[in-house]
Amino acid sequence: MQQSSSSSLPSVSYVMPVLNEADYLASAVNAVLAQRYPAATELILALAHSTDGTAEIAEALAAADPRVRIVANPARDISAGLNTAIAAAIHPVIVRVDAHSELSDNYTETAVRSLLSSGAANVGGIMQARGKTPVQRVIAACYNSPAGLGGGAYHGAEKAHPADSAYLGVFWRDAWQLVGGFDETVRRGEDWEFNLRIRLAGKTVWFNPDLRVFYSPRSSFAALAKQFFATGVWRAMLVKRHPKLHPLRYFVPGLLVLFLALTALVIALTAIPALTPVLVWVSVPALLICLLYFAALTLTACRLPGLSLRERLLAPFSFLTMHTAWGLGFLRGFCFGTGDTVDRSRLSV
Repeated sequence: MQQSSSSSLPSVSYVMPVLNEADYLASAVNAVLAQRYPAATELILALAHSTDGTAEIAEALAAADPRVRIVANPARDISAGLNTAIAAAIHPVIVRVDAHSELSDNYTETAVRSLLSSGAANVGGIMQARGKTPVQRVIAACYNSPAGLGGGAYHGAEKAHPADSAYLGVFWRDAWQLVGGFDETVRRGEDWEFNLRIRLAGKTVWFNPDLRVFYSPRSSFAALAKQFFATGVWRAMLVKRHPKLHPLRYFVPGLLVLFLALTALVIALTAIPALTPVLVWVSVPALLICLLYFAALTLTACRLPGLSLRERLLAPFSFLTMHTAWGLGFLRGFCFGTGDTVDRSRLSV
């Protein structure tokens, strides 16, 4: 992976924010180091204070390969870690990597050639979730379904095209400098906000379906709920900051939560005799809509590929967790702001 005199491709710096990733860090780093790329590379780990042995694993990886360097990320947040790592980078192309992910074979060269041929400032591809345990496999299948995360291009579009954002992203360091780096006040959704400023600067963000990153989602429904709640909170902040630049689908989970809550309230109030004759006309159709929603989740779960019968039975609960946690977070962020909300799914302190 050292510089080849005959190579016309630019050198690359991989950057990876890391926090409590003992179970995944070695695999993520090894997938990076295994990339066959005909120019110089380095990998910078922005290491936040971890409590699960991640620091020791990171130090061992850095000691074993001179291409791996560690920089401290005392702020813990992804945006701050990315900025710190990129500031320390020495190469013109930045490849963002998540510690919960593994790059597919030839990812780097395909991405850089796409960056050059498209003239874009940032290029991204498909996020393909996959799991090891039964619950994680269920969550991964729901991630990969349009019913789980919606219709973003990076969940399965088939044609290359200009995009609003890029999953992780391979971008020019100059583009990062042009827009002032990642906004460290944005603690979730920093990628969308970063790519928005790239587009507002007149540059292109490009989607290439030939790029694929394998992502390991959270391994429990409790962790999934924490992650999606935080994501919903910060998405609401971005919607409020840029109201004309978000599709209506971002409002759907919040409206779903409101509808479910109001339906439960109306059904409860029908127990009051004086209100029963009036509310029954509202509660019955509302309950039918709820039943249709749950039926749709169940039908979608039955059609998810690669799951056992037991896992399919868990899938509706996974969808429901995604939708309601995200919706609750969105309502919280929209009505009350972000406060100190962070993704606590990987925090043990």
